[in-house]
Amino acid sequence: MVAVAHGSRDPRAAATVAELLDRVRALRPDLPVHAAFLDHAAPAPARVLAALAGDGAGAAVVLPLLLTAAYHSKSDIPGVLAQVRRRHPRLDLRTAATLGPDPLLTAALERRLAEAGVPAGDPGTAVVLVSAGSSDASANATVQTMARRWRARGWRGVVAAYASASRPTPAEAVAALRDAGVPRVAVASYFLAPGYFADKVRRETLAAGAYAVSPVLGAAPEIAELILKRHAEALAHQDSVAV
Repeated sequence: MVAVAHGSRDPRAAATVAELLDRVRALRPDLPVHAAFLDHAAPAPARVLAALAGDGAGAAVVLPLLLTAAYHSKSDIPGVLAQVRRRHPRLDLRTAATLGPDPLLTAALERRLAEAGVPAGDPGTAVVLVSAGSSDASANATVQTMARRWRARGWRGVVAAYASASRPTPAEAVAALRDAGVPRVAVASYFLAPGYFADKVRRETLAAGAYAVSPVLGAAPEIAELILKRHAEALAHQDSVAV
């Protein structure tokens, strides 16, 4: 499996991906797991896949470590795979789905909120679910759907907000809930790894009146489990197509 992350200039991001993939390896010691990054960090996916082809690997599952299906999963990764297929036609490349949406992500978000002192489903707390945001409207709509479904787990409310490319901003969402009389507003960080956006969201939402901001998802056990779930789905899908 080649797990492809977004990549960041912030060294904490690559370290978090490494920790997460170590957790995956602990769950599946028999499964070779390789990390790759689309930007700002090495190695690039094409280099990892070329090395696998050179080592005689017959197949590889490329798994996007992305929380929503947007430009990177719809354009960047397919472009890389098309290039690799041309250069290494004997390497059987299979592509897994992005991590989100999935109930395991909701469980991981609640774990991180609990670590920040926010009980799961607290009826006195409204949650702002913050993603990076995208110019792809369907990706933002996926986060909105997650927020709507999550509200049914007992929260006073759950609203989506975006760190970039769309509105409301996280600070705007927090301020609107506070202005509406919500006594406690917590921020759920829908980011895989720390970096610029996660730091900015924490700073600005606390200033806007949030009482807690969860850590990034990182190496939560639910995320490791979800990676293996997506890997199994990719293999099962390819097998069903072959049949």
